[in-house]
Amino acid sequence: MNYDVIVTCAVTGAGDTVGKHPAIPVTPEQIAEAAVEAAKAGATVVHCHVRDPDTGKGSRDVHLYREVVDRIRSSGVDVIVTLTAGMGGDLEIGAGEDPLEFGAATDLVGALTRLAHVEELLPEICTLDCGTLNFGDGDYIYVSTPNQLRTGAKRIQELGVKPELEIFDTGHLWFAKQLQREGLLDDPPLFQICLGIPWGAPADTGTMKAMVDNMPDGAVWAGFGIGRMQMPMVAQAILLGGNVRVGLEDNLYLEKGVHASNGSLTERACEIITRLGARPLTPEEGRGKLGLKKRGA
Repeated sequence: MNYDVIVTCAVTGAGDTVGKHPAIPVTPEQIAEAAVEAAKAGATVVHCHVRDPDTGKGSRDVHLYREVVDRIRSSGVDVIVTLTAGMGGDLEIGAGEDPLEFGAATDLVGALTRLAHVEELLPEICTLDCGTLNFGDGDYIYVSTPNQLRTGAKRIQELGVKPELEIFDTGHLWFAKQLQREGLLDDPPLFQICLGIPWGAPADTGTMKAMVDNMPDGAVWAGFGIGRMQMPMVAQAILLGGNVRVGLEDNLYLEKGVHASNGSLTERACEIITRLGARPLTPEEGRGKLGLKKRGA
């Protein structure tokens, strides 16, 4: 059981959720406002993607990231900022017998290009997606090779940013521990167990426990499930000794038929935490647990 819980809110993501919810944050202003809303509701950390304001699609535009970060840092509300560094790993294999005819969803760049916004903005945390994955049905693959991961981890370490190691399946955890053995991760390593994304690891107790049982000594970890498994995995992660993540990136509903906001999902997670006899950590307490130094205004 973890009695001192870091609460992360992933406020928008890059998935095809615009139009499936009446208020998905899209513009930098909306994303920053969602982050501040989550922080006021009890989030220790906000996990941020950006989207093209005109199309709502996920983006790697450094200028959009800068506006989001500047707005959060100038809001007067303290919160740890995590920026995704997963954009740029998208590969849509060509259909049928033409696999090399890559589809329109392909956005495949090198490890250092994926970190362009991290280089410029120096968030406290950025993500590192620790392996390749069949992502959903169809022909879409998220690509993150061992050598790309080594390159990315080394540069993140040089920048003094904490990598959040995104673990979508057991092999990803195995390789993240290899990065630690190679000296590419500073202590304490930070893991995020990502459950329920087809076709990675399923969102159930046995899977989460198997991953937790294979964590390296001294690791800080969090876990989440997508969709209807978001809140059950909040409780499960706490009981297994971990931290939690919620937010509109992973789940659109507070309950059946009721659209959520980032604030309401964060409040619900904090209620679960307190009812289990634990407490959500403040951002400053979270920095202490993770060995971070506050950045920006």
